[in-house]
Amino acid sequence: MKQITKIALAATLLLTLGATTVSADSAKGQKLFAKKLKKACGITGAAMAAKHSQGEWEDLKDGLAKEIKTICPSVKDKALKEKYMNHYFDFFHNYANDSGNVPSC
Repeated sequence: MKQITKIALAATLLLTLGATTVSADSAKGQKLFAKKLKKACGITGAAMAAKHSQGEWEDLKDGLAKEIKTICPSVKDKALKEKYMNHYFDFFHNYANDSGNVPSC
């Protein structure tokens, strides 16, 4: 019984650590926005994130690249790589118009 408990605790710990390292980061999303989208969009990160509420950003998560293209038509496709989408989403969601947060970019 003790061995099963130890294995279960070890598995839980590994899954928790693994999930933490894979998660996206709003700070990285802010840096990516400043580097890859700001010039093409012609607006600040605060203005971009304020285009929608947190709930609206959640609804747009699967089609985030399409929404970014709608707001900023001159954005190049290489700035919308799939590996960036979770970071962009976290940034937009964290600084949405109903969040009360204001980014520094």
